[in-house]
Amino acid sequence: MFNRISADIENFESIYTSISKEVMDGEDVIRVVKADKIMQFDENTIVKLKNCDFHNGTIKVKMLSRLLPDAPDFARGFIGIVYRVNDNNSEFESFYIRPTNGMTDDPVRKSHGCQYFSYPGYTFAYFREFGITDYEAPIHNGLDEWVQLKAVIKEDKAWFYLNDEEEPVLTVNGMKHGSDAHGSVGFFSEIGTEAFFKDLEIETED
Repeated sequence: MFNRISADIENFESIYTSISKEVMDGEDVIRVVKADKIMQFDENTIVKLKNCDFHNGTIKVKMLSRLLPDAPDFARGFIGIVYRVNDNNSEFESFYIRPTNGMTDDPVRKSHGCQYFSYPGYTFAYFREFGITDYEAPIHNGLDEWVQLKAVIKEDKAWFYLNDEEEPVLTVNGMKHGSDAHGSVGFFSEIGTEAFFKDLEIETED
């Protein structure tokens, strides 16, 4: 089943974020900013689609990231998606990009261009602490530009593509919540990020 989701904020539930409908270049977009009180990384600072139960399929969205005027020095413009979000928002899978890392010449930061994480336990801090590098990869995308993200989800595997590239920027084998997890689809925003989303499309396989 294929669904193209409008930018009406009534379609979404905001969790530890503020959400508004904006117009950019004549198009309706959704603006998402993380709530100030959540200062940890990789938390459930999300927006999720109401009345959505996603298991396997394809998610497409265009997203644009800016740094807020009061963004801390460590802000990277984190922006991405969440999927298989459970009913009480306590578990989900996520993929996001760090646009400032896509613009840097620093090889270490460059290698941290995009990230898969699984809420609540498997954050990027967890992967870094244990030297697990399978869930990050470089990107070539920066701030203040629209990035097309396509996520293909199948059982416990995921393939993430940027800007219609033929090869995935990141492949995940063995998502942490397993093959049977299901739930809603939505957006992820982090500290210091002004996030914009449009043209959300969801195609379900089951």
